[in-house]
Formats: sequence, C-alpha cells, structure tokens
Amino acid sequence: MEEKFCKESRVIRTSRVFPNDVNNHNTLFGGKLMSDADQIASISAARHCRSESVTASTDSVDFLHPIRPTDSVCFESYVTWTGRSSMEVFVKIISEDLKTGERKIAATAFLTFVALDDDKKPIPVPKVIPETEEEKKLHETAPERARVRLDRKQNSKELAAFLTVNRPWDM
Repeated sequence: MEEKFCKESRVIRTSRVFPNDVNNHNTLFGGKLMSDADQIASISAARHCRSESVTASTDSVDFLHPIRPTDSVCFESYVTWTGRSSMEVFVKIISEDLKTGERKIAATAFLTFVALDDDKKPIPVPKVIPETEEEKKLHETAPERARVRLDRKQNSKELAAFLTVNRPWDM
C-alpha cells in the first residue's frame, strides 16, 4: 500500500468567535471547540484514506489558553500516525488577537479515526511520512499514545460491563 505525507491530509480553517460561540466567561465554549476539532479532523482522515471513516476516540483535548470574541481561531489538522485501519489525527488550535496580532496555541487535540469500506468494515490505510520537525515529533511519540489509548479502551470496557442500564426510577 502506498505511503502519504502528513501534508497531504492537512486541513486549515480559520473563523471568528461570535457571541453565540461563547460561555458565561466570555470565552469560546469547550464543546464548540471540540465539535470543530472533530469536524476538521474527519476531513484529514478522509483525505488520508480516501474512504469513509469514523471517529473511534478523542484521546485528549487540552485547553491551554482561553479564546475570546476579539480573537480568530485557526484549526490545523493532519494525520500523524497510522495503524492497520486506524489513523491518529492531531489538531492544533491557534488563537489570534485580531487587534494585536498575538498568536497562541490555545488548545491541542488527538483523535483516532477508523477507515471503513462500503460494508462498514475496517480497511487498511496508507502509512504516513512525516517531514517537518513537528510532524516527526508527533509521529515518533504516537506509539506511546496508541498504547495508552488501548489501555484506556480496555478500562472503559471493564467499567461498562460493571455499569447498570436500569432506568434511574427503577433503582
């Protein structure tokens, strides 16, 4: 199977922060940021595998700096690493103060997608080739994130087996 460069899956989207996007602290809603990150990451995954893909997990969304209505917010995503049918997608969220031009890494996120065929079965994906220092660092550190992801999934399965599905009013 062919290999692809990280840049072939790169997606960039910049938008303004509007009043309906903020919370009671006058900063961008975390849920809005997470939804936008999932959307842009899904495009990177589709560009990489050129098939349908689904979000398998959101490993982390780390909020580093608040994003305010005076900022623009830039989402940049690309595939950093692949397994057999899975793709790790990194999303970098940069805020820019539109008056001063100051830019900050406001948040980062790692999401995992699985490529699917027409029957909704996992299919192999191309390996990824990092080129920039950032891409190389993320590629190099991805196997450890994958190990943590598998451990977390197993723990989630064990917890789910313990949890009840009874109606709250029947307890």
